[in-house]
Amino acid sequence: MSTDTGLQLRSIIKQNGELELSLARVPLPEPGPDEVVVRIEATPINPSDLALLFGAADMRTAKSNGTADNPVVTATIPEKLLRGMQARIDQSMPVGNEGAGMVAKAGSSPAAQALLGKTVAVSGGAMYAQYRAVKAVQCLVLPDGTTPTEGASSFVNPLTSLCMVETMRLEGHKALVHTAAASNLGQMLNRVCIEDKVPLVNIVRKQEQEDILRKLGAEHVCNSSSASFMDDLTKALLATGATIAFDAIGGGKLASQILACMETAANKTMKEYSRYGSAVHKQVYIYGALDRSPTELTRNFGLAWGVGGWLLTPFLQKIGQPAVQRLRERVVAELKTTFASHYTREVSLAEALQLDVIAAYGKIGTGEKYLIKPQKR
Repeated sequence: MSTDTGLQLRSIIKQNGELELSLARVPLPEPGPDEVVVRIEATPINPSDLALLFGAADMRTAKSNGTADNPVVTATIPEKLLRGMQARIDQSMPVGNEGAGMVAKAGSSPAAQALLGKTVAVSGGAMYAQYRAVKAVQCLVLPDGTTPTEGASSFVNPLTSLCMVETMRLEGHKALVHTAAASNLGQMLNRVCIEDKVPLVNIVRKQEQEDILRKLGAEHVCNSSSASFMDDLTKALLATGATIAFDAIGGGKLASQILACMETAANKTMKEYSRYGSAVHKQVYIYGALDRSPTELTRNFGLAWGVGGWLLTPFLQKIGQPAVQRLRERVVAELKTTFASHYTREVSLAEALQLDVIAAYGKIGTGEKYLIKPQKR
């Protein structure tokens, strides 16, 4: 390492309701005995990163200060949302769930020393930085010939798609539903389900999104903007028997519509009427917030149902390290096929704080994924 400091992207919410994004110059970390220091060369911007990056700020109010090399972006948090941000007031927080790069320093333990000079993928937060110290066990050694760009998204989307299928199996379902299904994650989930022969119902809202999934080989794609959506969804549920859904939208009526169609599909196979509805348990897990409005439920789907939150990290803790290792090994083996990620644009840390760039990745457009290259000048 040629210098004693490196850049790190920080997000802070101030007591007055102002969000501030900036680049901090921080000392290069020294590894502990079982740690390594990774020179981060590629780190993706995932929807889950935006929640920490922006908080509850209205990014339409964003303003740029500072210089091109040292930008500072500010935005206003609506007063009614500021209370929900109290736990992080006046804390300068690093951002970024995952990334990849070369191990530049290693601690004294054999596990850490074995990684020295290797190209690895890492998770654990604070990845929007030029250097990051992590436990050796958090590193995923990338196969020879794999670039940091190819390995940057080795954790969040691949493990989320695999764990959705694992959740389906553990809870006794045989098929699943996914919303915002043409996303980078949604396309990955389609490849997993096709490979594993798991029936999947995809919900999108635009014809071009439907076309993307059809080209991938998706059999069941329902367009929520279509006048026949409810009928189309019910038919797909009948064909697949799907009784569990993972919803990236969160707000509005979609979760309720999915449950209603699941109930209609279940009733078509019932042999006798029950005033309590079908006995088939129908489950919707909300794991995203593309729509931040309230979740609306119209109780027309019987009494055997559930709506809850779903998060990757607690699920990984639930299934235990041997199962997690099995999933990680599959990701490595299929990193350039099933779990390949594609990026719309690559930006430096400073470019990631340009207002036009923020507006682009902040809208979370289908098929649009940004990659930060921390070493880029």
